[in-house]
Amino acid sequence: MSVLVYVEQVEGKFKKSVFEAVSYAKAIADQQGTSLSAISIGNVAESELNQLGKYGASKVLKVEADQLKNFVNQAYASVIAEAAKKEAANIIVLSNSFSGKGLAPRIAVKLKAGLVDGAVELPTADGGFSVKKTAFSGKAFAIATLTSENKVIALNPNSFGIKENVSSIAIEAFNPEIKANDLTAIVKEIVRATNKVSLPDAEIVVSGGRGLKGPENWGMIEELADLLGAATACSKPVSDADWRPHSEHVGQTGIAISPNLYIAIGISGAIQHLAGVSSSKVIVVINKDPEAPFFKVADYGIVGDAFEVVPKIIAALKAHKA
Repeated sequence: MSVLVYVEQVEGKFKKSVFEAVSYAKAIADQQGTSLSAISIGNVAESELNQLGKYGASKVLKVEADQLKNFVNQAYASVIAEAAKKEAANIIVLSNSFSGKGLAPRIAVKLKAGLVDGAVELPTADGGFSVKKTAFSGKAFAIATLTSENKVIALNPNSFGIKENVSSIAIEAFNPEIKANDLTAIVKEIVRATNKVSLPDAEIVVSGGRGLKGPENWGMIEELADLLGAATACSKPVSDADWRPHSEHVGQTGIAISPNLYIAIGISGAIQHLAGVSSSKVIVVINKDPEAPFFKVADYGIVGDAFEVVPKIIAALKAHKA
């Protein structure tokens, strides 16, 4: 038996979360005393695929088909399941990204596998197979024990880290049958935000709420984010008011994130917002209301007017960079 990791590509490139998933899968393979293969779907250059060997993959199954040029949930799940059968892989790993959240349960059904989504640690290595995962929208942790022969694990981004484990890698073409009933719903077009740090992959996120008073004041949020190399985000009321695009909305009904640093500016910290950001490793809150709920979960808090505090932080960062 072996381990298989699905490596999600975006316009022919791998994001950091892919290398983290490969690192995690390699660690599991070492635990199990077996090998690690990867599967890539879409048009990816061999130079890009060769990078996977840096993190422990010894083989890559390369799938290229016109029908799979854009992400198709059901079809991709079928292809990954077929790859698992081909490689005799009983453990399948993927990133718990937007597409991974749709793929993981489908792959599990096709392989009659146990599923752990939102994994944050390696499985236990004491003879059982238990994995720590997030629960209740990230507000708690649970230990899931898988007793099935086949297992699917979706790893939360920024929870394991990237670890180099260089091995020689072979790239092999894989041409599974693509069934018509897997293509009844297809993606015709994908519009991506450009020139921005991707929220799910961001290590630092600067987020604003209604305390910013209007879209005209977002300049300081963007300036702070630029200085930190961070992504920008917002609360639900802000996106509902069209101050910011919905693609920046983080929270229970938006994008769930787990950056190393989350800076919340002018956000009260409603439970729906906390559900999407509570997996952040460090949370910094800036709010003039000392009773704001966000301060109860913050690692660091500044009670003050954002229009006074943030410009001072920006000035200090510029002075430090100079």
